[in-house]
Amino acid sequence: MSGNNKSAYPFYIITGALVCLVALSQFDNIVSYAGFKTRSLDMLADLRPDSLRKQQDEDAPVDSSMIPQIPDEGDSTETAAEQVADSTLATAMADVPDPDNHLDFTDYKGIISYNLPPTADTAAAGLQHFLDALAQLKQGKRKKVRIAYFGDSMIEGDLLTEDLRDSLQKTFGGSGVGFVPITSVVAGFRTTITHTFSKDWKDYSYKQQPPANIKLGISGHTFVPGSNSYVRYTPVHKKRLDKFERVTLFYGPAGDANITINDKAYTLKEQNTLNRFVWSQDPAQNNVTIKWAGGTTTPFYGVSFEGDSGVYVDNFSFRGISGIELGKLSKSLVQEMQSEHPYDLVILQYGANILFKPKLTDYSWYARPMKKVIDSLRKEMPGTSFLVVSTADKSYKNGGDWVTAPGVMALLKEQHELAKQHGTAYWNLYAAMGGEGTMAKWVDGDQVLAQKDHTHFNRQGAAKVAALLYKAMMDEFKQVEIQ
Repeated sequence: MSGNNKSAYPFYIITGALVCLVALSQFDNIVSYAGFKTRSLDMLADLRPDSLRKQQDEDAPVDSSMIPQIPDEGDSTETAAEQVADSTLATAMADVPDPDNHLDFTDYKGIISYNLPPTADTAAAGLQHFLDALAQLKQGKRKKVRIAYFGDSMIEGDLLTEDLRDSLQKTFGGSGVGFVPITSVVAGFRTTITHTFSKDWKDYSYKQQPPANIKLGISGHTFVPGSNSYVRYTPVHKKRLDKFERVTLFYGPAGDANITINDKAYTLKEQNTLNRFVWSQDPAQNNVTIKWAGGTTTPFYGVSFEGDSGVYVDNFSFRGISGIELGKLSKSLVQEMQSEHPYDLVILQYGANILFKPKLTDYSWYARPMKKVIDSLRKEMPGTSFLVVSTADKSYKNGGDWVTAPGVMALLKEQHELAKQHGTAYWNLYAAMGGEGTMAKWVDGDQVLAQKDHTHFNRQGAAKVAALLYKAMMDEFKQVEIQ
């Protein structure tokens, strides 16, 4: 009987596994492959003295490959001309009222609008243009207001933007999800549209630049079809998203490109950097199916779903970037997009991938190229309002407790300076969500609002942030109405 008794086997297996894991903990067990990097394994981390853990964390080298880079001509430090320009701007701003004189950006939960010098396009200072556009929409003096919301994985799958869009459309009108790319790695969990596509589309992006004759789309993606490529969009059973009304296909130079839309054949011939094909969707046709039917190779950028009027929020999420990658966008394409599909507000929300090392507090590597990105976007989208949304809280484990990373406050200050220097609006998401230690509470609280990585919101947390941002916007809009 004893020879057949295997009740002790699970004990042997568990013990053996623990021994192996403890042994692995004594070596450098970080593995990198194809751009992905595992975390180090340390089974004894909670048993080590706090001083030893602290020393190990401080001695860990910064992996320079983790710092996002964009191609840049010459050194990234400021040139003499740029330094003179900064000095000239500072002189011009000397007599302009400074909101920081009565608002502390480090803990203020509302939106702060920074001013531009009188010599600049002051109509675009802070949120002014956007707020005026909302007022005109409400008064029936204009048809649409559009927001381009750029971000990283914090907003992918239409997180946050879904709820912000819904709130704005409830108040100001509108129906439709806005811009959707041709393919997407997050199509499977996006709940605001059903999105399927063939696997033979070639996806050029920030991560894999297109050849010189193809421009990168405003979403950071450009798609080139294969012989059997198709994409299908279907509305979802949600209010304001349950039907398609006005549909726009965005594409590049076409020459002689053949496609079918819901089985009806069309030939695309336009040669501009950005072209639009617009149609009103047949109410009897539930979905939109676009198929490649051969001809001149043509780049496609995405499809937009809107109604005839109202507010529209386009989600331009891109996983794993810091925001400086926007410097890779084609200037001519952005200009043409603004001409054909104008945005009244551009929101820039980044931080998760900048805080890759919790104790890093020098973000000059990020601030210098991001300054050039905002400079460029403001020139290509004149008159548009810009809003810099700060990093959220991010926690790391220190001494057995999850605490706010030291780098958070340092990054907040850099992002504030970017907003102030460019006369944009600034919203301190970190303060609005609760400040120091909030991420740990959102992960382990009675209502779970964030994921176990102590970085990303879950769907409920993203909805709460959207509600906070919407309230901050409406607080500013009320002031315009009073005036």
